[in-house]
Amino acid sequence: MAARKAAPREAAPDPSFNAQAFLDASGLAKTSVQYGRGETIFSQGDACKDVMYIQAGGVKLSVLSKSGKEAVVAMLGPGDFFGEGCLAGQRVRMGSATAITPSVIRLVGKARMIGLLHDEHSMSDRFIAHMLTRNIRIEEDLVDQLFNSSEKRLARTLLLLARYGKQDKPARAVPKVSQETLASIVGTTRSRVNFFLNKFKRLGFIEYDGDIPLKVNSSLLSVVLND
Repeated sequence: MAARKAAPREAAPDPSFNAQAFLDASGLAKTSVQYGRGETIFSQGDACKDVMYIQAGGVKLSVLSKSGKEAVVAMLGPGDFFGEGCLAGQRVRMGSATAITPSVIRLVGKARMIGLLHDEHSMSDRFIAHMLTRNIRIEEDLVDQLFNSSEKRLARTLLLLARYGKQDKPARAVPKVSQETLASIVGTTRSRVNFFLNKFKRLGFIEYDGDIPLKVNSSLLSVVLND
């Protein structure tokens, strides 16, 4: 069975809607928390009370198995919501959230978020677009893990971390994450990640001096699309 090409893509919510500006103007008490790189935002099993919005930085979502093995579920950046499970009746967090770079996180209480989604159509549309994008990403990640090589999975991960294709911020720099974290996301070993990073550098796909952050060139997309 031929592998489906899982190129990074983003849903296209209304570009005129600024979620941050909306939250600032909505009358919400400004509850924002700063986290340093590697700090835990919430842990698996914590009470599920707030929806969170990334004002700046990056967040890793992960799940820990009973045997202690961590699986990285998603890597998120500015403009993304997370922790929305409370809106669906979750009482405790099903996974953990960790800042992968210095981050500023906006907290919106469950009841207030439900009110905003009910009363403010622009906010509701933006949030629905976010959830659809998340579902598409999860499906593509699953296909990626099932059918593609670790080299392709790493290339796709780097493109996603660099926000490739994001209309409001076509960044080239990957946030500072460890090779161990990349290996966890890709499902391979740190040594294989290091091997492929050096290969991508040699081919001109990335600008890399042996440390992360690194810069991604659009030519890296050819690794993902190549059969």
